[in-house]
Amino acid sequence: MIRYALSCAADHPFEAWFSSSSDYDDQAARGLVECPFCGSREVAKQIMAPAVAGTKKRAVPDAPLQTLMSDMAKKVRAHVEANFDYVGDTFAREARAIHEGTSERREIYGEATPQEVRALKEDGIPCAPLPAAPPDPSKAH
Repeated sequence: MIRYALSCAADHPFEAWFSSSSDYDDQAARGLVECPFCGSREVAKQIMAPAVAGTKKRAVPDAPLQTLMSDMAKKVRAHVEANFDYVGDTFAREARAIHEGTSERREIYGEATPQEVRALKEDGIPCAPLPAAPPDPSKAH
Protein backbone atom coordinates (compact mmCIF):
# COMPACT_ATOMS: atom_id res chain seq x y z
CA MET A 1 0.00 0.00 0.00
CA ILE A 2 1.17 3.50 -0.84
CA ARG A 3 -0.19 6.71 0.65
CA TYR A 4 -0.09 9.81 -1.51
CA ALA A 5 -0.52 13.45 -0.56
CA LEU A 6 -2.98 14.83 -3.10
CA SER A 7 -4.69 18.11 -3.84
CA CYS A 8 -7.51 19.16 -6.12
CA ALA A 9 -7.79 22.09 -8.53
CA ALA A 10 -9.16 24.18 -5.63
CA ASP A 11 -5.99 23.42 -3.59
CA HIS A 12 -7.76 21.23 -1.01
CA PRO A 13 -5.05 18.95 0.47
CA PHE A 14 -5.91 15.34 1.30
CA GLU A 15 -4.34 11.90 1.43
CA ALA A 16 -5.34 8.57 -0.10
CA TRP A 17 -4.04 4.99 -0.07
CA PHE A 18 -3.48 2.93 -3.21
CA SER A 19 -2.27 -0.62 -3.68
CA SER A 20 0.48 0.60 -6.04
CA SER A 21 1.57 3.68 -7.96
CA SER A 22 0.06 2.20 -11.13
CA ASP A 23 -3.23 1.71 -9.24
CA TYR A 24 -3.31 5.46 -8.52
CA ASP A 25 -2.49 6.27 -12.16
CA ASP A 26 -5.24 3.96 -13.40
CA GLN A 27 -7.90 5.28 -11.00
CA ALA A 28 -6.97 8.91 -11.69
CA ALA A 29 -7.12 8.35 -15.46
CA ARG A 30 -10.62 6.86 -15.11
CA GLY A 31 -11.81 9.81 -12.95
CA LEU A 32 -12.22 7.68 -9.82
CA VAL A 33 -10.06 9.83 -7.53
CA GLU A 34 -11.92 12.85 -6.21
CA CYS A 35 -11.50 15.51 -3.57
CA PRO A 36 -13.37 14.64 -0.36
CA PHE A 37 -14.06 18.34 0.24
CA CYS A 38 -15.45 19.57 -3.08
CA GLY A 39 -15.78 16.47 -5.26
CA SER A 40 -13.37 17.74 -7.92
CA ARG A 41 -11.82 15.00 -10.02
CA GLU A 42 -8.96 17.27 -11.06
CA VAL A 43 -6.53 15.72 -8.59
CA ALA A 44 -2.74 15.75 -8.58
CA LYS A 45 -0.02 14.18 -6.46
CA GLN A 46 1.91 16.53 -4.22
CA ILE A 47 5.63 16.36 -3.51
CA MET A 48 6.25 13.97 -0.64
CA ALA A 49 8.00 10.81 0.34
CA PRO A 50 5.23 8.23 -0.12
CA ALA A 51 4.48 6.23 2.99
CA VAL A 52 4.52 2.50 2.46
CA ALA A 53 2.49 0.37 4.85
CA GLY A 54 4.66 -1.64 7.18
CA THR A 55 4.69 -3.10 10.65
CA LYS A 56 6.16 -0.10 12.48
CA LYS A 57 3.78 2.38 14.08
CA ARG A 58 4.65 6.04 14.11
CA ALA A 59 4.23 8.00 17.30
CA VAL A 60 3.89 11.43 15.65
CA PRO A 61 0.94 12.13 13.32
CA ASP A 62 1.68 13.19 9.76
CA ALA A 63 2.10 16.94 9.52
CA PRO A 64 -0.40 17.42 6.62
CA LEU A 65 -3.17 15.55 8.47
CA GLN A 66 -2.36 17.25 11.76
CA THR A 67 -2.43 20.65 10.05
CA LEU A 68 -5.72 19.86 8.30
CA MET A 69 -7.35 18.73 11.56
CA SER A 70 -6.08 21.79 13.41
CA ASP A 71 -7.37 24.10 10.68
CA MET A 72 -10.79 22.43 10.71
CA ALA A 73 -11.00 22.66 14.51
CA LYS A 74 -10.19 26.38 14.30
CA LYS A 75 -12.92 26.89 11.69
CA VAL A 76 -15.52 25.02 13.75
CA ARG A 77 -14.66 26.99 16.87
CA ALA A 78 -14.71 30.33 14.98
CA HIS A 79 -18.11 29.48 13.44
CA VAL A 80 -19.61 28.60 16.83
CA GLU A 81 -18.18 31.70 18.51
CA ALA A 82 -19.50 33.93 15.70
CA ASN A 83 -22.97 32.40 15.37
CA PHE A 84 -23.98 30.84 18.69
CA ASP A 85 -24.95 32.52 21.97
CA TYR A 86 -22.38 32.14 24.75
CA VAL A 87 -24.13 31.15 27.98
CA GLY A 88 -21.09 30.49 30.18
CA ASP A 89 -21.44 28.01 33.02
CA THR A 90 -25.24 27.92 32.64
CA PHE A 91 -24.90 25.76 29.49
CA ALA A 92 -26.48 22.61 30.95
CA ARG A 93 -29.43 24.50 32.45
CA GLU A 94 -30.01 26.53 29.27
CA ALA A 95 -29.67 23.49 26.96
CA ARG A 96 -32.27 21.66 29.07
CA ALA A 97 -34.63 24.68 29.01
CA ILE A 98 -34.33 24.98 25.21
CA HIS A 99 -34.94 21.23 24.83
CA GLU A 100 -38.01 21.41 27.06
CA GLY A 101 -39.36 24.50 25.26
CA THR A 102 -39.18 26.82 28.26
CA SER A 103 -36.44 28.96 26.70
CA GLU A 104 -36.05 30.51 23.25
CA ARG A 105 -34.83 28.01 20.66
CA ARG A 106 -31.31 29.02 19.57
CA GLU A 107 -27.82 27.64 19.20
CA ILE A 108 -25.70 28.00 22.35
CA TYR A 109 -22.28 27.17 23.69
CA GLY A 110 -20.67 27.41 27.10
CA GLU A 111 -19.16 25.31 29.87
CA ALA A 112 -20.51 22.19 31.55
CA THR A 113 -19.09 19.67 33.98
CA PRO A 114 -18.66 16.05 32.88
CA GLN A 115 -21.59 15.14 35.15
CA GLU A 116 -23.82 17.78 33.52
CA VAL A 117 -22.88 16.55 30.04
CA ARG A 118 -23.61 12.94 31.03
CA ALA A 119 -27.03 13.95 32.41
CA LEU A 120 -27.89 15.88 29.23
CA LYS A 121 -26.95 12.92 27.04
CA GLU A 122 -28.88 10.46 29.25
CA ASP A 123 -31.96 12.68 28.83
CA GLY A 124 -31.55 12.77 25.05
CA ILE A 125 -30.46 16.40 24.91
CA PRO A 126 -27.87 16.81 22.15
CA CYS A 127 -24.55 18.38 23.04
CA ALA A 128 -20.96 18.05 21.88
CA PRO A 129 -17.63 19.44 23.00
CA LEU A 130 -16.32 22.50 21.22
CA PRO A 131 -12.83 21.97 19.79
CA ALA A 132 -10.21 23.44 22.09
CA ALA A 133 -8.79 26.79 21.19
CA PRO A 134 -5.44 26.27 19.47
CA PRO A 135 -2.38 27.24 21.48
CA ASP A 136 -1.05 30.72 20.89
CA PRO A 137 2.22 30.27 18.95
CA SER A 138 3.60 33.51 20.40
CA LYS A 139 3.45 31.91 23.86
CA ALA A 140 5.33 28.75 22.86
CA HIS A 141 8.58 28.05 24.65
